[in-house]
Amino acid sequence: MRALRILLILVVILGGLFVAADRLALNFAEGEVADRLKTTENLASTPDVSIEGFPFLTQVVAGELDDVQVGIQDYEAPTGDGAQKIRIDALRADMKGVAFSGDYRSATAATATGTATVSYDELLKAAKSEPTQVAPGVTANVVGLSDGGNGKIKVDVEATVLGTKLPEPVSVLSSVTVVDGNTVRVKADTLPSFGGVELAESRVRAITDFEQKIDGLPGGIQLDRVEAAQNGVDITVKGSGIRLAG
Repeated sequence: MRALRILLILVVILGGLFVAADRLALNFAEGEVADRLKTTENLASTPDVSIEGFPFLTQVVAGELDDVQVGIQDYEAPTGDGAQKIRIDALRADMKGVAFSGDYRSATAATATGTATVSYDELLKAAKSEPTQVAPGVTANVVGLSDGGNGKIKVDVEATVLGTKLPEPVSVLSSVTVVDGNTVRVKADTLPSFGGVELAESRVRAITDFEQKIDGLPGGIQLDRVEAAQNGVDITVKGSGIRLAG
């Protein structure tokens, strides 16, 4: 009986030591992956990295992590327009099957899914902000974007007709979609009327409709779906062969 008690105590102690070693190794790995990702993507701040699954050390032996979650705040994504960038308020990605080298200098996920949010103020930069002539004596420009409900964006257009600015912006509901895996497209469902003046559809859409390219997301992640929400557009991202480091 005494020998059994001693054995149980040893098992508990060894189990505790294993758990402690496992957590220490996990914390070290999370820090290394975060630092490598910051360097690889030239991030302004260190991202949040969480490696899921227990035990961690068995994943290390296998050379592949089951699930790595990454969070990046205020990510500045290229837009394909020179030095212009668009700020993503929150980019979160869930990486599956992350193969890595022993020193964590390289890490590649088999698949990734996640979410991102772009504020309406940021998206507004892609719209026509300067008054543009849409007909003789009529100029218009987009002055605001907001949640229109049911996944639509409300686009507020300010117009001046024959030198007189309309007392209130004209609003239209617009659909928002993803094009080519890297572009957010906003397109009016119906066309507005400015002071009863008849306008050609192409001239009006030159103001109401616009696109925002979002290039260079971490590791080659691409846009999948987009939907208008209260504070901006919520984007679903996905990808395969996603490079976290190296």
